[in-house]
Amino acid sequence: MREVANLEKFFGKSPDQLGEAELKEYLLFLMSERGLAQGTHRFYTAGLKFFYRHTLKREDVIANIKYPKRKQTLPVVLSLSEVEALFSVTENMKHKALLMITYSAGLRLSETSRLKVTDIDNKRMMVRVEQGKRSKDRYTILSQTAMECLRQYWRQYRPKEWLFEGQKEGSHIGLTAIRQIFLGAKKRAGVTKPVTVHSLRHAFATHLIEAGTSLHHVQLLLGHRSPVTTTVYLHVSQLNLSQVTSPLDKPKQS
Repeated sequence: MREVANLEKFFGKSPDQLGEAELKEYLLFLMSERGLAQGTHRFYTAGLKFFYRHTLKREDVIANIKYPKRKQTLPVVLSLSEVEALFSVTENMKHKALLMITYSAGLRLSETSRLKVTDIDNKRMMVRVEQGKRSKDRYTILSQTAMECLRQYWRQYRPKEWLFEGQKEGSHIGLTAIRQIFLGAKKRAGVTKPVTVHSLRHAFATHLIEAGTSLHHVQLLLGHRSPVTTTVYLHVSQLNLSQVTSPLDKPKQS
């Protein structure tokens, strides 16, 4: 392991001669002096903890070594008008249907790519997501507008098994192809926000909350295991913020 060799070189000692204090000093050096990104720093920390725990059997060295806290970042959210702009500039019916179902059902990139024709239930107006994240099945909503778009798409392309077929017969569309479709629409729509395909899922959740949908229902539609994961959309929603008046705008008392 390269980091073990670097640790040995840093102190000029074999790792089995080092203790907790030296390991903490080295990890601090990696962050403050070498300026490692947080994710890289966590990776190195995990590697060194594994080495001391399983190779040297020195649990005492790493018992109090903590991983750096992950930065709490909020997703960049597309407005409803920006989402609609993405659809309006997309003339290819397959591409439009793909973007529309991704947003309107709150799908992950991989979930969109693996949708089957039989997953669209137009009787119950539901979309079945088979083996989503953590290999869990779930149902989410089917938009009437998206359904009409899918009908036009189906009449034109006649997909067989996979809803969005790939170039190779019998295959589904690839993730890279979907990213390219989104980036093309984003460029044509003039959207300058740093957003990706996954941002359509963020927009779906945020817009639902702003429309008054309960956090519990949004959690179920997204397939989140914990409601804590879903609460991030409360922070980016304008639902509560729009009801708050700045103290500068409050009427002055006489």
